[in-house]
Amino acid sequence: MLDYDYDALREIGRIVALARDEMAKAVKPGMTTKELDAIGQRILEEEGAASAPITMYEFPGYTCISLNDVAAHGIPGDEVIQEGDIVNVDVSAVKDGYYADTGRTVIAGAAKSPQHERLVEVSLTSLEAGLSKVKAGVKVNQIGKAIYADARKNGFTVIRNLAGHGLGRTLHGEPETISNYYSREENQLLKAGQVIAVETFISTKDEIVYQSEEDGWTLFTPNKSLVSQFEHTVVVTEDGYEVLTGSFR
Repeated sequence: MLDYDYDALREIGRIVALARDEMAKAVKPGMTTKELDAIGQRILEEEGAASAPITMYEFPGYTCISLNDVAAHGIPGDEVIQEGDIVNVDVSAVKDGYYADTGRTVIAGAAKSPQHERLVEVSLTSLEAGLSKVKAGVKVNQIGKAIYADARKNGFTVIRNLAGHGLGRTLHGEPETISNYYSREENQLLKAGQVIAVETFISTKDEIVYQSEEDGWTLFTPNKSLVSQFEHTVVVTEDGYEVLTGSFR
C-alpha cells in the first residue's frame, strides 16, 4: 500500500458523497444553481472540509453544477433550473490534506424524453463497467475501453477531452488522465493502494467540449448535445477496488 492515511481518505470520501447526494435530492425546477451550491457549501463547512475547486483553482463556486449541454465546470449562479433539465453536481473537497471527488446526474422533475432518462442511466452503467476493470496490475486504458463499449452499445458516445484522474494528497495526480475511451498512451499499470477518480462523460452525440470564452470555466458541447456524468473516488486493491464516495444504487 502507498503511504496514505486511508482513514482520512475514507472520511473525505464520505463527506463529498454526503454533499453530492443531499444536493441531488434537493434538485427541483424553480431553484437556482446558486441555491443548490449553497447546500453543498453548508455540508462541507459543517463537516470541516473545504471546497477543492476554490482551494486549488479559485473557482467561483463551492461545487460545479452543469446543466444539459454543459459537460463540466458549470458555475453556480442565478440560472433557474427548469422542468426536465439534466443536472450534474460535481463535488470535490479536501480535509486534513486529503482529497476526494465525486459526481452525480439527476433530472429535475419529469424527463423531457425517454432518451434523457436513458442517457443518465447509461452514464451510470458505463461507470460501473469501467470500475469492473479496476484492479492492481490492470492497465489504466482498460477502464476507458469498458466505458466506451457500454456507451456505444447503448446508442451514446463519450466526451473525449474530459477524463478521470488520480488523486489523494492533491485533486489531480497520477495517472493524469483516465479517458472514457481506449487510449494507447494510458498503458501504466494500476497499483494497490492507488487512489483514482473514475468518471463518465456520456453524450448524446458530440465527442468534444469547448471552454466558454465568457467565463473561462464552463465546458459545453458545440451542437447542444446533452451530457451526463457520474464519478466515484476509489482505492485500487489487489483484487478490485474500495469505493470511498458512497453508493449510487
